[in-house]
Amino acid sequence: MADDTAAEALPSLTGSSAEPFTDGYVGDPAVRDEWDNRYSERHRLWSGQPNGALVAEVADLAPGRALDVGCGEGADAIWLARAGWDVTALEVSGVALARAAAHARDAGADVRWVHAGLAEAALPPASFDLVSAQYPALLRTPDAAAEHALLAAVAPGGVLLLVHHAGMEEHHPDHHTEPQDNAFDPAAYVWPSMVAALLGDDWRIEVDEERPRVVPEGGAGAHHTDDVVLRARRLR
Repeated sequence: MADDTAAEALPSLTGSSAEPFTDGYVGDPAVRDEWDNRYSERHRLWSGQPNGALVAEVADLAPGRALDVGCGEGADAIWLARAGWDVTALEVSGVALARAAAHARDAGADVRWVHAGLAEAALPPASFDLVSAQYPALLRTPDAAAEHALLAAVAPGGVLLLVHHAGMEEHHPDHHTEPQDNAFDPAAYVWPSMVAALLGDDWRIEVDEERPRVVPEGGAGAHHTDDVVLRARRLR
């Protein structure tokens, strides 16, 4: 299990679901604004249900301290909290976090919210028994900052669970059907294979596979039918 003092080292911009998180965003304002705009376009962007790969992969894990990277409207974080995990949930969109905190209050779930980018959040290192990143939109950088931040957050004995849509890494932007500014470029984002390539002998890969996705009803992304699932345990 992670050190119980780790929560004390979390950024001061955190809050609990019993009181709204304090907005002290740390990260790229352009990324925050992009996601705030996307969430603002719809009353609810996602299904409100926990991701199927998360539910399946944590079934055999004893609850401890969990980090939910890119928590969106909070479904995964709330599910983990109600299952006994001590949850910290990180998100760049303040619009999404406000919804997540409200949903958590309604569900009676206690979650610690962090309004920040992953690389900028200054999370306490090696402090989480589970780091879950479900379909994260993590931007690539020359120094692989997001990838290293994911790995650094996992406590010895803990698990990194990274899930993404299968086939997206090989997707090529179609500038004939998509405006240049909106064309999705997979080369700009972090994919499970990139994180797996950084794992050294202090990690053991437990799952690295493509599988059919448990598709929730409603919500963006429901058209994706297959997942890439990477589950790795930090040995020391």
